[in-house]
Amino acid sequence: MSIILGLDFGLKRCGLAVTDSLQLIASALKTVPSAQLMSFLEDYISSHDVGTLVVGLPLRKSGETSGIEQNILLFIEAFKKKFPDVIVARQEESFTSQQAVQSMIEAGHGKMKRRKKENIDMVSATLILQRYLENRL
Repeated sequence: MSIILGLDFGLKRCGLAVTDSLQLIASALKTVPSAQLMSFLEDYISSHDVGTLVVGLPLRKSGETSGIEQNILLFIEAFKKKFPDVIVARQEESFTSQQAVQSMIEAGHGKMKRRKKENIDMVSATLILQRYLENRL
């Protein structure tokens, strides 16, 4: 069975998460500078059986998408051209950053680890992917 990648897209960096081969558990994978994201995905997808990419859908409290959505849509368009066989799904991502910090506190991570935005982005991607897995059932 193919794996699923989760993506917390950002203008500076992107958090990535991945499922196990049974598509049951989401785990943090890596944080990649946004400028290097497509290159990283080319390498990763060429060596792993990725069937789906789940991209966070940033919604405001009003239900409108946030300003970064335009950048996300451009990325998705380029991704689909490069990887036409990989399904692209969206998952609402409200409050994942706050939940990421809270889960890091609960896991006993110190302030220094929680201050690193890279760690928060990776955990946020994991939360996005986990929500997607839960909503599939």
